[in-house]
Amino acid sequence: MPLHLLALDASSSACSAALLRQDDSGSECLVRFEMTPRAHTRRLMPMINEVLAEAQVSPTELDAVAYGRGPGSFTGLRIAAGVAQGLAFGLDCPLMGISTLEALALQAHRRYHLRHVVTALDARMGEVYAATWHCLKDVITPMSAEAVLAPEAMRLPGKETDWVGVGSGFTLWERFSTEVHLSMPQHLNDLEPRAEEMAWLGARDFTAGLGQAARLAQPVYLRNDVAWKKPA
Repeated sequence: MPLHLLALDASSSACSAALLRQDDSGSECLVRFEMTPRAHTRRLMPMINEVLAEAQVSPTELDAVAYGRGPGSFTGLRIAAGVAQGLAFGLDCPLMGISTLEALALQAHRRYHLRHVVTALDARMGEVYAATWHCLKDVITPMSAEAVLAPEAMRLPGKETDWVGVGSGFTLWERFSTEVHLSMPQHLNDLEPRAEEMAWLGARDFTAGLGQAARLAQPVYLRNDVAWKKPA
C-alpha cells in the first residue's frame, strides 16, 4: 500500500521537514534542513511546501503527519506540535509524536553504524535531556528512560565500553563522570535532530497502528516547570 508521510521538527537550533514516499517500487525521502535559530516560525511552512512541491504531492494525499515531540526547545516544540496538529486536523489523518532523542539515535546509527548510543541534548540550566539506545539494522531499542538530569548524574546501563555520545549535551563533556568517560571513547556534539529520521520512525509507528487523533498532540518537555525560576 503506498504511503505519503510528512514529518517536521523544530526542537533545536535546526528546523526541518521531510516527505517519505513508499510504494511497491521502493522508498524515497525528500528533505529540507536548515540551522535557523529563532526563525522556525518563518521557515517551517515554506519547507513543508517545498518538499510537497518537489514530490508533486498534494497535502490531501498525505496519509499521516509526524513531528518531533521532544524533548528540546520549549518554543520549538510548541511550534512543531501546533503546525502538525493543524495539518492533521485539516487533513483528517493520523498524527505521530516522535522522540527527538530516538531520532538522533537513528541518525547516528545510520550515518556512523553505531551500536550503543547515548543521545543527549543541552537542556540549559546545567542539565541535559538524555537516553541510551541499542541500535541494530535500523531497529532502535531504548536501554534507559528519557530523563532530564545533570551530566554528573548520568549512568550507563550494562558493561559495554563502546558507547558513543551524540548531541549538543556533550558540549558539557567535562561535567560527565569518569565512569562515562571510560565507557565512551567518542562523542559527537554537532548532530541535531532531523525530520528525516522522524519520517522513518513515523512510518514504523503508522504501520504498527500507533497513529493518534490530532487533538492528542502533546509536546514532551520532561521538565515540570517550563521556565527557570530564580531561587528565593
